[in-house]
Amino acid sequence: MADSQLLTDVRALVGREYGRVYAWDEVNAPMIRQWCEIMGVDNPLYTDAAFAANSAQDGLVAPPAMLQVWCMEGFHLNNYAPGSTTENPYEVLKLIESYGYPSVVAVNSELTFNRNLRPGEKLYYTTRLDSVGDEKTTGLGTGFFVTLVMNYFVEHKSGDEAVGELLFRVFKFRPTQNHSAEAAPAKVESAPAVKRPKPGMSDDTRFFWEGCDAGKLLIQRCTQCQTLRHPPAPVCIECHSFDWDSVQASGRASLYSFVIMHYPEVAPFDHPNPIGLIELEEGVRLVAGLVGVKREELNIGQPLQLEFQTFDGELTLPMFRPVIA
Repeated sequence: MADSQLLTDVRALVGREYGRVYAWDEVNAPMIRQWCEIMGVDNPLYTDAAFAANSAQDGLVAPPAMLQVWCMEGFHLNNYAPGSTTENPYEVLKLIESYGYPSVVAVNSELTFNRNLRPGEKLYYTTRLDSVGDEKTTGLGTGFFVTLVMNYFVEHKSGDEAVGELLFRVFKFRPTQNHSAEAAPAKVESAPAVKRPKPGMSDDTRFFWEGCDAGKLLIQRCTQCQTLRHPPAPVCIECHSFDWDSVQASGRASLYSFVIMHYPEVAPFDHPNPIGLIELEEGVRLVAGLVGVKREELNIGQPLQLEFQTFDGELTLPMFRPVIA
């Protein structure tokens, strides 16, 4: 049962509003174009001014899914735009952790859009601790579901306008441990080793994972127009044909982009955990782990080489290692 003082302290925080976090820049066409390029979005409403001017939108708009992007801190941790609050909206997680609930896992995130954003608009968001649920026991362990809501606004001289909302929910928990009921305290059984989660497999993706098991990186190819595509899909994005085969990638690649996962620390992954957006020599991109490199050694565009690693004796994944000149 949860500590009564913990419940008192947590409930005192529910409903608290945290200050503004400002965007570094106005909504702008270059960022929209780069985001669309990276995400593979090809909608002229976002990038073609002439097309957008003659549409129902009457001009360029930003992709709705970019809402969170505008107010992000940037490349360096906690490097928020001038004027942003220094309050920590995640203080409730630290509070719960101090009572012996050390682990966290993201549960879900929901974006709500009131309207499209347009170039030239300047955003900020505020954060509200929406709720902390009662103590729950799940397969992961015992803890609390914590929900935060970020409300996004566009600044106007006549009064700021709410344009969207991000709901973010996590589970802050104490991991389940297996204890022998009859054993003395000195003989507490250790928890089983956590295995890497297996990817979802369907008829569309089975060839890819079977290829990994065989030490081959297979890329789907349309047999009608020869277009390569990844992730695998049932229909060609160019000619809409359902006919396809696969080709084996050479394994030569370059680093198109990357992130370093610091928090939360999720077993069994190493931390910090570098994850790359890999551009294969053949022209398609995929997300994969980076090995044999430190954060300060990563550079956009650096050459990489494929290698396969097997985890838990059953899961083979494509990983990429920097090529040493």
